[in-house]
Parts: sequence; structure tokens; C-alpha cells
Amino acid sequence: MECSSRQPNPLPGSRAAGRLIGYRGAQAERGEANGERSPRVEQLDGEAGRDNVVRTIGADHIALREQVLAELRRRIIDGDYSQGERLTETRLADDFGVSRNPVREALRVVEAEGFVHILPRRGAVVATLDETAVRDLFAVREQLETLAAGLAAERATAEGIATLRRLIDDASKATEAEDFDRVAELNSAFHRAVIEVSENRWLHSISSAMYYHVHWVFRVGAAQRAPHSSEEHVRLVDAIEAGDAEAATTAARLHVEAAAKAAFGQRPTA
Repeated sequence: MECSSRQPNPLPGSRAAGRLIGYRGAQAERGEANGERSPRVEQLDGEAGRDNVVRTIGADHIALREQVLAELRRRIIDGDYSQGERLTETRLADDFGVSRNPVREALRVVEAEGFVHILPRRGAVVATLDETAVRDLFAVREQLETLAAGLAAERATAEGIATLRRLIDDASKATEAEDFDRVAELNSAFHRAVIEVSENRWLHSISSAMYYHVHWVFRVGAAQRAPHSSEEHVRLVDAIEAGDAEAATTAARLHVEAAAKAAFGQRPTA
């Protein structure tokens, strides 16, 4: 089993967060690092009652599992864990400041999502964005996003249009600040918002896992792609706001084609 000497990175949720996920972080925050029990813990034991303690423990477990999953997924997408890099349970537990159990659960989820491969006697290895996988991703994107755009043009509300324009503005600000992690997050948020505006629950269900991979591919070339993507988003929203389903469908198709061209242009030829 691999042992890591790496110091835990800032966690969770925010790239600037300065605490650990899980028991060790909570222990430090409660002042229990030297075996001391906080007044809050004493109150739970003595006054809050058994039912409250059980609910609190259950809630913490769910939150911990989801925090580890979100942070693991984020680090893969943002390139903190590189394609092909080996990720053992021990190393990840050390990175996140948690036990191996939530790490193991998170690895199962990201394996199902296609972010890692779990190999016998090697553990998890970060997946590689190979050409076939990326082509398949864009083929599905084109079908889903053109349908969503046409429906959005027919069903959009003023509130939905305002949300889309706000996301474009936020992405432009992040691009100017050269915060390309944030740009990638907002790019995926924009496309999810178009699907929300389309009011088609099946599109929402089908596309939810796909946009993690859209985020991953976009992040690789975000610095070069961001300005062009923003202009294409504006044209798409203009068509949706005008209620022109045909123009919205065309704008979505051209956007996906441009994104695919950029993705393959940034991939190594060797």
C-alpha cells in the first residue's frame, strides 16, 4: 500500500478553504486534538438526548461522504490529479484528512462516472481523455443540447433568460480575472441552466452525469476557449429570448461543433 508524505491540501468545496474534511478536521475545530471534549459534545451526551445524537451522526456521515466525492471529482477535473495518476485509498485519505471508508465510497462513484479505473493490485488510476471517449461525448452533446435549445426557445421565462445572462456575465468576469477553474464551472452551469429552461425533466436526468465530463474537457483548454465560448453563449441566449427555436437549435449545434474542434485541436498529436 502506498504511503504519502504529501501535506493535506485546502478542503473542501472552495479552493481556498483551509480545513480538513472529516474527523481530524472536526476534532481540531472542536479543540479535541489533545483529548479534550468540547462543551457542545458534553451537551449532546448529557442533555440533547439519544435521538438527536443519532441524527447528528447520520447527517455528518452523509455530508462527509458527499464532501469527499465532490472534492475528489473536482481535483480530477481541475487537473490536480493528472490523467493516468495512481490514487490509492491511503493516499487520498491522507490528502483529505479522513478515514479510508468515505474515500472507498467516493472512488466507487467516480469509477461509475468514468473518472477513474480501478485495477487489480494497483488501485485507482485517473482515466485518460482518449479520442474515442471525447468524440462520443460531443456526439451526445450535440443531440441533447440542440434539443434543449429548441425547447428552451419555446418555453423560456423572463427569469430563465435572466439566469442565463447572469451566468454569461459571471463567466466573462472570471475570464478577465483569469480564474479558469471558475470559468469551467460556470460553463457547465450555463449548459445545465439551458436544460432547466427547456423544462424537459428527461433531458435533465440524462445529462446530469455528462456535464461532469464536459467540465473536464473544457477545463483542459479553458484559457484559449473561454472568450469564444462566451460569444457563442450570447448568440444562443439571444435566439432563446427571441423565441426562435430554429435559430436556437442552430446556435447550439454550431457551439458544440466549435467546442469539439477546440478540444481536438488542444489534444497532443503524439
